[in-house]
Amino acid sequence: MIDVLVVDDDFRVAEINAKYVGKVPGFRVTARAHSAAQALTAVERGGIDLVLLDHYLPDGTGLDLVHRMREQGHGTDVIMITAAGDVTTVQQAMRLGALHYLVKPFTFAALRARLDSYAALRRTVDRVGGRGLTGQEQVDRIFGALRTAPAPSAPGLPSGHSEPTTDLICGVLHGAGHPLSAHEVAARTGLSRSTAQRYLRHLEQAGRLRLSLKYGDTGRPEHRYAWVAP
Repeated sequence: MIDVLVVDDDFRVAEINAKYVGKVPGFRVTARAHSAAQALTAVERGGIDLVLLDHYLPDGTGLDLVHRMREQGHGTDVIMITAAGDVTTVQQAMRLGALHYLVKPFTFAALRARLDSYAALRRTVDRVGGRGLTGQEQVDRIFGALRTAPAPSAPGLPSGHSEPTTDLICGVLHGAGHPLSAHEVAARTGLSRSTAQRYLRHLEQAGRLRLSLKYGDTGRPEHRYAWVAP
């Protein structure tokens, strides 16, 4: 499990974000904080893998908190979730090592896509590190695991398809690094298999995914889908 600290000065928003995180397989909220001081104390106690961090806090900014964490040697990963959308704040977050930046208001699908890509990053790092691999290909795998895929524009979607759901499925496939079946996509997104299959079929026809067949000993071959870089 990936242990998450949710930081937001608004108690209600923190609770909503925590519930969102709890709906994503592999993640659990182990602490909440409503100020920079509370958040730093939670990080110092240890056991936190990821901080979902608001920028506007009553005793400072989220970026100030990240700076203090780094000064004290805490390498805890950070995803910014904030209403601060100005370029300066975004650039500072990048320079301090924030892995993602999500602007409020956002959908559950948008948060899940980023959490899924973060989980993919951890899996990729573990896989590459466990094999002791080095070189540009492995570096590209690590950096590529963090990329989330934008959803296609609304006019290109068939009737009954939504942008958030498309974004969620694209993010899962983009972060997987290998082909997935409709069953696997459904399990990772929380969608029904029929819904996942319908979106996968459209994305494959639109050239966003590559379809391959996996043959078993008996029965029909399994359809597997892989992300195609634009």
